[in-house]
Amino acid sequence: MNEIPVKDRRPLKTRSWPIFRWLASWLANHGVTPNGISIASVVFACLGAAALVATGRLEDGISIRFAWLLAGVGIQLRLIANLLDGMVAVEGGKASPTGPLYNEVPDRISDPVLLIAAGYAIMSDPIAGWAAACGALLVAYVRAIAASVGAGQPFLGPMAKQQRMAILTLLCVCGVVLPTDWMGIGVVGLTQIVLWIIVAGCAVTVVRRLRFTANFLRLSAEMR
Repeated sequence: MNEIPVKDRRPLKTRSWPIFRWLASWLANHGVTPNGISIASVVFACLGAAALVATGRLEDGISIRFAWLLAGVGIQLRLIANLLDGMVAVEGGKASPTGPLYNEVPDRISDPVLLIAAGYAIMSDPIAGWAAACGALLVAYVRAIAASVGAGQPFLGPMAKQQRMAILTLLCVCGVVLPTDWMGIGVVGLTQIVLWIIVAGCAVTVVRRLRFTANFLRLSAEMR
């Protein structure tokens, strides 16, 4: 969130956690740049995505569980990097002119990479993965439209980035602790169900953000 106004930052309670405040300070004091952290978030997302795909390629139960574990770790490291880049930029005073690009573009890569990969996980459906990826991009696009017309950044849910990644992480936890056979319900896989839930949630989120923006535009017109 390099050089993004504080009012346009995503509201995150974890930003006040002592461990992340300490880590952000440590990174800033050791010359780590917010842009570098943003790039690292894409690397973590790609590692998580590779692990998701691996769950559908491996045959040994233990290996599949390990792949689910790596996927969950990759997703969470991506989110931590997303948190720390803004903290290093704002609280650490390391903002750069190109910060807004590094703040947004990596997310537009990481979300589709993870969601599409989930479509190729064990007992999943590629169509569901691609649909979820399109939904995530549309959610971000509508937020960008709202910002472009002066409505600010509407981080409305129920399926904003944090919620999407939380659901994927919960899926990974299920993959680790549940028997592999339980990852399917009849002919439908749990991953496939989760992805369609994300698609539905994204649709609701798009509608809410569009309504928010439309209301802002109407009020702005009435005040002229």
